[in-house]
Amino acid sequence: MVAGETSGDLLAGRLLSGLRPQLPDALMHGIGGSHMAEHGFISDFPMEKLSVRGLFEVLAHYREIKGIQIALRDQLLLERPSVFIGVDAPDFNLGLEAELKSAGIPTMHFIGPSIWAWRGGRIKKIARAVSHMLVIFPFEEEIYRKAGIPATYVGHPLAQVIPMVPDQAGARVALGLSATAPVVSILPGSRMSELKYNAVAFVAAAKLLLQRDPTLQFVAPMAGDAQHRYFNELIAQAGLQDVPIKVIDGQSHRALAAADAVLVASGTASLEVALFKKPMVIAYKMMRASWHVLRHMGYQPWIGLPNILAQEFLVPELLQDAATPEALADALWKQLQDGTHREYLQRRFTEMHHTLLRDTAAESARAVLELIAQSPRA
Repeated sequence: MVAGETSGDLLAGRLLSGLRPQLPDALMHGIGGSHMAEHGFISDFPMEKLSVRGLFEVLAHYREIKGIQIALRDQLLLERPSVFIGVDAPDFNLGLEAELKSAGIPTMHFIGPSIWAWRGGRIKKIARAVSHMLVIFPFEEEIYRKAGIPATYVGHPLAQVIPMVPDQAGARVALGLSATAPVVSILPGSRMSELKYNAVAFVAAAKLLLQRDPTLQFVAPMAGDAQHRYFNELIAQAGLQDVPIKVIDGQSHRALAAADAVLVASGTASLEVALFKKPMVIAYKMMRASWHVLRHMGYQPWIGLPNILAQEFLVPELLQDAATPEALADALWKQLQDGTHREYLQRRFTEMHHTLLRDTAAESARAVLELIAQSPRA
């Protein structure tokens, strides 16, 4: 298995929770993080080496990432595992899967690339690389089957992890926050590159919001120690170190449960916010050269997962130059003040939660075992 970042590690951990009891003695290894390790998974390379986003940012690390891919490929071709499972990270995994599949090793991809959000030419590459897709959104199953790729909808693992009714009061007590003053959670991203481009604008927006309501409380969960340190460095360099933000290690779900509104970088985290039924503003900034390439690739008007699933702008999206501190603060203020809209979002996000709720661990484990059984090598 290969997971390339924190969100993939979490999702893969759910899959392994269903698979490990079925295969108690199996060697499970590749690239992964702490959630996978809980189920006896051995990471042959540090997962952080793959956690790079943006076309030009990836180029800077290309030699090292390619070296890891080649080393792992050679190891797996010799080992000939019963199945290889790529978890997201399509730029790394699809090329690896293609070589393994051509060598007769069954390949599975968990979490389909967003061919429904970006141009769909990738689906031909997926057909060459993947024996079976595990998809986490209900509409994806038909897309892949029409392309001749076997697919199983297994629900979204986060829909099981996140409670249908979050405990806001308990989360505030656990984080040492006031039970009465409003809370805004800030999630600028788990990757270093995301922090680089999003953190300062997000904190500057918090500073502007405090001018409107000095009682606001801000909490910012960080994916790890390195992210925590880098976030603090960026804020200090921007002269924003005096903005009262409670920066915490991990506990992102607790921070979301505690919140009245959330400022979040686009990605899986925006879906987590929706599953916590919270008003949000989705924002994203990246290297300018990467942005100029990517902004011409989308053929849907939305980039945030909640909006894509709803097929409408349920929540605001502010991208690149539009994601100024002033615009972010204005959009968040509206999310905090509009009680009618908050109730509407809660209803819509509850419906979304029910749609995504399946026994993902059991469904995905069953699909993996069936693929192994169907293999001539079984």
